[in-house]
Amino acid sequence: MPLLEPPRQNYGKLRAFINGKWIEPEAKTYLPVYDPGTGKVIGEVPQVTKEVVDEAVEAAYEAFKSWSRLPVPERAKYIFRMWNVLEENKELLARANTHNHGKTIKESRGDLRRTIENVEAAISAIYTLSKGEVQRDIARGIDEVLLREPLGVFAVVSPYNFPIMIPFWFIPYALALGDTLVVKASSVTPVPMMIALEVLAETLPPGVLNLIYTDHEVGEYLVTHKLVEGTAFVGTTSAGLRLYELSAKHGKRFLGGASASNYAVVMPDCNLERTVATLRDSKFGNTGQRCLAIQNIVVVGDEEFYNKFKNAYAQAARELKIGHGLDESTDMGPMASKKYLNNVLNMIEKGLEEGAKPVLDGRGFKHPEYPDGFYIGPTILENVTPDMTIAREEIFGPVANLLRAENLDEAIEWINKNKYHHSAAIFTSSGKVAREFMHRADVGNLGINIGIAAPVGWFPFGGKRLSGLGSHRPQMDTIDFFTDRKIAIIRWW
Repeated sequence: MPLLEPPRQNYGKLRAFINGKWIEPEAKTYLPVYDPGTGKVIGEVPQVTKEVVDEAVEAAYEAFKSWSRLPVPERAKYIFRMWNVLEENKELLARANTHNHGKTIKESRGDLRRTIENVEAAISAIYTLSKGEVQRDIARGIDEVLLREPLGVFAVVSPYNFPIMIPFWFIPYALALGDTLVVKASSVTPVPMMIALEVLAETLPPGVLNLIYTDHEVGEYLVTHKLVEGTAFVGTTSAGLRLYELSAKHGKRFLGGASASNYAVVMPDCNLERTVATLRDSKFGNTGQRCLAIQNIVVVGDEEFYNKFKNAYAQAARELKIGHGLDESTDMGPMASKKYLNNVLNMIEKGLEEGAKPVLDGRGFKHPEYPDGFYIGPTILENVTPDMTIAREEIFGPVANLLRAENLDEAIEWINKNKYHHSAAIFTSSGKVAREFMHRADVGNLGINIGIAAPVGWFPFGGKRLSGLGSHRPQMDTIDFFTDRKIAIIRWW
């Protein structure tokens, strides 16, 4: 099938968006930007200097002075316009997303649906959850008022795997509440947010939303900038802990979504056909590059049931069509970069060294039309135990581990001893078992006969311990993150 047309074949040198204008920023260096499906360079991304960060933050700081004082209905109109522009351009943005990331066009269209959903949730929040509180007569003739106020400039540091959707876990809420933003896009997948800002450029006043690209050093400068109130981050736990520590040292707020190595428990009474199909999509969707992906599949039951599940799961994975994401018949695209592909290959090797056995080995896959693309086939490993590196650490690729447990208690124990407490799922026909699992599994997102327990925009996106850093979570929970409370005690003589 022919490929869909991307927004551009080559994006050239990417520009920064600061104070309502596209600029060619001062850069320490430029890095290549790839189409992972072909392995070809499609642009160059600048790694901007600290002076460019100053320019972006100062623009946001100045814009805050007027943006935060807009009447709520007027600010809401801007967010409504944002919703309309995203709706009108969702196919364009989905294609840009796939062109630079590699995920299938169906997955990118789903990303845009979730992006727009968060704008809708933010619109509802501006009229309801951003209100303060009043209590009359706390004493004779005295009233007390709680005002919820925006804070100022926030940084958004986003990962490569959802280049548009994850920044919009934060953007519409912060803007709706009266804050202003500097967004640091991933240098691996910077194109989608650049295209998003191109279509949104005329929607917002200058300085309210700014876009830059940096290396780690300059990214840390952004997070600790004297005019930045806090940072919303999604990425690895190691990077998140570093930024969390820096934020705390500088008195900044920090919200961090981080790594995962999620478990699913397959009980003998599950609907096998539906469980296999669901877990296939959970693991191999987005080529395994999502924090919600199920990495460790724990099968409870005898040898016969285990083999039945294993064989059905392996066959379902073999049937996936691997190809370029802009081919609408593709089921699984490439990895987003050569570096990330090599990371996954190294993790597979580590698993085999530790005693895992391949049920399905995707390492030899080469696409006949795109031999330079960053492809790997679905991989399934068995004889995996919870203490192995491939079970403990996040693989972030299309690799599923099969584990055996004696009973539900043992499976829950493995989940709760895992250092990441991001997500877990159970597949069963028993309400009693499902209820027990829901209450005992210590994770932030939980699925019952659901492989990807992705909260909708008007719920927080969960994550505990090393999977969720800071006191708040993405999406609707950011209402408290992006505002503070002022208490007024009032008496008139």
